[in-house]
Amino acid sequence: MNFKQIRAFREVMLTGSVSKAANNLFRTQPAISSQLTGLEKEIGIKLFERRDGRLNPTPEAEYLLNQVSEVLEKIEDIEENLARVRSLERGRINIVSMFGPSVFFMPKFISEFVKNRNHVDISLFSHSAFQVQQLLSTQRYDVGLVDYIPDTSERLSLIDYSELRYKCICAVPLDDPLAEKESITAADLDGKPLAMLAQSHACFRKIKRIFKEQGLTMNRRFETQFFIPQLTFVEQGLACAIVDPLTVESYRINCNNQDKIVFLPFLPEIDFSIYLITPTHRPLTALASTFVSELSQELQSFKNNT
Repeated sequence: MNFKQIRAFREVMLTGSVSKAANNLFRTQPAISSQLTGLEKEIGIKLFERRDGRLNPTPEAEYLLNQVSEVLEKIEDIEENLARVRSLERGRINIVSMFGPSVFFMPKFISEFVKNRNHVDISLFSHSAFQVQQLLSTQRYDVGLVDYIPDTSERLSLIDYSELRYKCICAVPLDDPLAEKESITAADLDGKPLAMLAQSHACFRKIKRIFKEQGLTMNRRFETQFFIPQLTFVEQGLACAIVDPLTVESYRINCNNQDKIVFLPFLPEIDFSIYLITPTHRPLTALASTFVSELSQELQSFKNNT
């Protein structure tokens, strides 16, 4: 008993006619009749009485219809779901990101991605860059976003990554005289209050080295775990901050006080990298692959966008 036989049988039972069943299933009448005959031979039960050119279902046929209807509905649901999967309209994507982008940027991007995909579910979790890589290494997540990749062959054997390089940008209060400049130098920030990342972060170390090499005073007044909170201190006129373009984009997406901060190029240039990581040993679904591709394009689109 195969799927084609069962489907032909149900259609004949529902329509009461071989010709109507053939029309509904886009088959010929002989093909439907052959399916019914084959089904009867296979199960060893007579399903129809043929009288006066008509098929009259037997009690056994009524019983079989009740048994197969639920099975066919489940199979048809599976077929429909698979069609949606093929068309990237159904599925789930598991994302884990470092804290900063998960606040504004990732929710905005995800919202755009699922806007016309009502059957796509998303999980988004926030962790430190180290924890993001640990979670991706378990092969249970589809994509991660971090700003640091350790030089550890054991870890890198479990994840794949692509690097996007940016230039850091200086955020200054609108009413600060520095806002009138075309770019900000380290000398401009000599002794001025700064909002900065923790000392362990590569960005902090790069800024500290520049100040030291130029004999400048680095006044670290505020320390934060990621960039976004620093912009509140800048809005309040309490500090300047050197941030990455992704933070600038996140700020522009959701903050209402954009007229309180001016973003300017910082010199000498400070490189900042973001890594888009995926699991090495867990092939991505077509849906997740499309998500990663579009996310990469979005990240590329605002490189050095001030």
